[in-house]
Amino acid sequence: MILEGKTLAQNIRASLAGRVEVVHQKSGRPIKLAAIGSTEDYGAYIYLKKEVAAAEKIGLQTQIFEVNASTNTNDFVSLVKQLSQDTNTDAILIPRPLPAHLAATDYAAFLAPQKDVDGMSNVNMGNLFLCKTWDEISALTGFVPCTAMAVIKLLEFHHIDLPGKEVSVIGRSSTVGRPLAHLLTCKNATVKICHRKTDLPRAVKDADIICSAAGTPELLKADWIKPGATVIDISTNWHNNQLTGDADPAALAAHGVNYSPVPGGVGPVTLAVLLENMVLSKERLL
Repeated sequence: MILEGKTLAQNIRASLAGRVEVVHQKSGRPIKLAAIGSTEDYGAYIYLKKEVAAAEKIGLQTQIFEVNASTNTNDFVSLVKQLSQDTNTDAILIPRPLPAHLAATDYAAFLAPQKDVDGMSNVNMGNLFLCKTWDEISALTGFVPCTAMAVIKLLEFHHIDLPGKEVSVIGRSSTVGRPLAHLLTCKNATVKICHRKTDLPRAVKDADIICSAAGTPELLKADWIKPGATVIDISTNWHNNQLTGDADPAALAAHGVNYSPVPGGVGPVTLAVLLENMVLSKERLL
């Protein structure tokens, strides 16, 4: 089975433009998104422009603030504080990676949780990890990292059961791996977090579900995985002049493994979840 994400993404996005218009009518102005993007990472910046264009398409007002290696750290933190306090800014997006000197600041401590649409603020991240059950996740008034939530939605859309399943998550970043592992645990899966020191063939051989966010082409080998298992390939790599994930989809299919494609799997769902969070950031205040 191929766990494509385009249909789910379309389902999520179908009502957004209408909801944005309702918010506009009730509040007297459009929802405003402020994005702080690093021009140092070409790929990440191009993807940010795609996210902003998608937001504009459903009716949001947007503004991009560019940062780079020469951006003053105090100016960067001040910008985050200013946008968090600005009553005319409803949603804030700060994609990673950031230049190292900016990433090392405590900017996430000043990011308003109700505007933090990708769930990266200290408050939103802390509240996420205080949850033990999915009911508690659902009751959060802030936001959860979008890619992690997109994986859960994709699995459920394709009727992949999670309670009691053995899951290996490859990658331990604060943006994907760790929040995803926690969400899966709240769905009553048994989760193993894998990293560069993990014996991967051993770690994935008995897994029912493998979620790979390593960002390493050809890392995950089909013959490590039991037939009938499911691979959620989260990474987007440029390899051999094409976009690829961490695994070879043809090899997975030949081995009887279900998988999400790259592109067309987690990616479109992540964008849809992000757009919905932008709308929710204002809806919750009405």
